Amino acid sequence: MSETDSFTQYVANFVDELVCSGVDTVVISPGSRSTPLAILMAEHPELTCYMNIDERSAGFFALGIAKSQQKPVALLCTSGTAAANYFPAIVEAKYARVPLLVLTADRPHELRDVGAPQAIDQIHMYGQYAKWFVDLALPEENLGMHRYVRTVAGRAVATAAASPAGVVHLNFPFREPLMPNLNLSNLWNKMDGRHTYLHIPTTSSVISDIEINKIAQLIQDETNGLIICGEHNEQDFAKTVQKLSEYLKFPVLADPISRLRAGIHKQEGIITSYNTLLNDPALLDELKPNVVIRFGAMPVSKPLTQMLKKYPDIKQIIVDQGGSYRDPTLNASYLITCNETIFCENLMAKVNNRDVTRFYDTWVKCNTVYGEMVDHLLENVTEMFEGKIVRELHKLLPNQCTLFVGNSMPIRDVDTFFGQTNKEITIMSNRGASGIDGVVSTALGASVNSKQPTFLLIGDLSFYHDLNGLLAAKLNHLDLTIILVNNDGGGIFSFLPQSKEERHFETLYGTPIGLDFSKAVSLYGGMYEKVESWDELQNHFNMIQSYKGLKVIEIQTDRKTRVKIHRELLDHVSQEIRKVLKQ
Repeated sequence: MSETDSFTQYVANFVDELVCSGVDTVVISPGSRSTPLAILMAEHPELTCYMNIDERSAGFFALGIAKSQQKPVALLCTSGTAAANYFPAIVEAKYARVPLLVLTADRPHELRDVGAPQAIDQIHMYGQYAKWFVDLALPEENLGMHRYVRTVAGRAVATAAASPAGVVHLNFPFREPLMPNLNLSNLWNKMDGRHTYLHIPTTSSVISDIEINKIAQLIQDETNGLIICGEHNEQDFAKTVQKLSEYLKFPVLADPISRLRAGIHKQEGIITSYNTLLNDPALLDELKPNVVIRFGAMPVSKPLTQMLKKYPDIKQIIVDQGGSYRDPTLNASYLITCNETIFCENLMAKVNNRDVTRFYDTWVKCNTVYGEMVDHLLENVTEMFEGKIVRELHKLLPNQCTLFVGNSMPIRDVDTFFGQTNKEITIMSNRGASGIDGVVSTALGASVNSKQPTFLLIGDLSFYHDLNGLLAAKLNHLDLTIILVNNDGGGIFSFLPQSKEERHFETLYGTPIGLDFSKAVSLYGGMYEKVESWDELQNHFNMIQSYKGLKVIEIQTDRKTRVKIHRELLDHVSQEIRKVLKQ
């Protein structure tokens, strides 16, 4: 058998086993050394391939697909610095627990460390950000090597998907010639008559009866309890945790990306105003819990984190299927490695359905007053204010959609101003490493194969960081509506102590860039509208939904007045809530 036929069968066995193990999507960055994998992936009838020229954008694009579909996506590039450009997305994938298979082509061993072009050290190049790394053997023609490469493929998919999900890095050394033979007969033959050569089922961690009894005993006499939910993606978890809240009469503090604020599940006991409530020392005395059960990642809210850090007497029970220690407060009392839905069901079997407590009623009352007051006060805001933009989106978004939210101020505005809704809105964000890079690409990835419209709320600096990502919309005919909030700089720093250093603030932190984004949108074939009033926002938002493709609505806001409006509005709300609690 020729050398070409030999490596063709080797690579074909790997690609086919990826598909047999559940991978159906691959994002490819073009290059020469990755030719065997790229061509055979494009040839496989059950693989969908997306081309993304900029590797940094490609990494986040694949991340968005995997994040949305909750299954491993393959990401392929050539050798050299191409692989290094995947690094930011790999960091995000690790901390956000997103399953990615990163496939990097490499020079063969004899061309490493000898000055060959486009050859860098790719061995363990992602360090501890990868759950598993393999520097694969060079292709050979024998059945043992075919079994080897299929086994690696199956293990890679299972490892990436296993809780906590994350990144697997497979490094493929290839010698020239690189062009595979697509005319080989039985290219996608199964080995040994097995549909999947190595089947590794997904499993869930459970808690023992002894341990669940300890937790039940711990909380059985506690009436001042809270459930805190950060980012969580399990489908039935929202219904189950809300039911646990009903049983225990513990209010649920729901982060925007917990999937609890929006949906057709019951909304009783779901609290969305806690960021403002816990920022008021007078209210904190009434709302401080004795015990907390926490699920998912740490929420966005800084006042919530500060409360849990300040009061070590609060018993914190963290339930995490992945078993990772995610507690920046360093005050957790229990870390339970268990599937979160199973934990809720087991705990409900051990406790009785309680009556409403004063603590529960206080939280619910505060949340209700907060929502009513914010709506009332925002009616009188005529300036294009970020908080009102979020509240308007709450009304304008269709009943079924995905809202991807950028980091820095957008996710914090959503945390503060996006309340409960029965609309089936999936809110997503890159909160693993919380960076502002790659957000456009991730949102576009989330829109792939989506049966519902996708929207992105993003700030101007984050949008600038990932302008290259817009090419994916053009090349792949993707449908995304971007709400671009442009305050000409880094708005979040206006809330921080750095803002008091006026002499250097604008240069070092404000960083105005003064770009005309309409030209960038036009470059990538998108539709652009700039709105300057609330009526225009509503009209343009509804109008452009009939247009398929890339759409950008830019809203200019004033960074200099934003902090004042924000603080005065929420201070007024807090004062009203204090009055209600005294009645």
